[in-house]
Amino acid sequence: MNIHPFIEAEKQSGHNVKRAGELLKVSRAAFYVHRTGAPGPRTVRDAEPTEKIAGVHRDSRGTYGAPPVHAVLRREDVRCGRRRVARLIRDHLIWRICGSG
Repeated sequence: MNIHPFIEAEKQSGHNVKRAGELLKVSRAAFYVHRTGAPGPRTVRDAEPTEKIAGVHRDSRGTYGAPPVHAVLRREDVRCGRRRVARLIRDHLIWRICGSG
């Protein structure tokens, strides 16, 4: 069920988007992202490191986890924290993309 049209109708009627979102358990941020269709700034910033992380993981034949991938990225002067590397690996299922696991 797509609830975004309902929230949009509520907004057009002059009602509060925040309250409609609370009732339907949808954040305002999610509503506005859906409305604009554009990726958020974090998604845009994460695109390049995700590609590099996938490449490092693929080059290791699927054996490197977040700490070794982070070490390789630091040697290559890619500024990316270990927790961010772990999040990107987890969020983008790089393990499955690279054919291991």
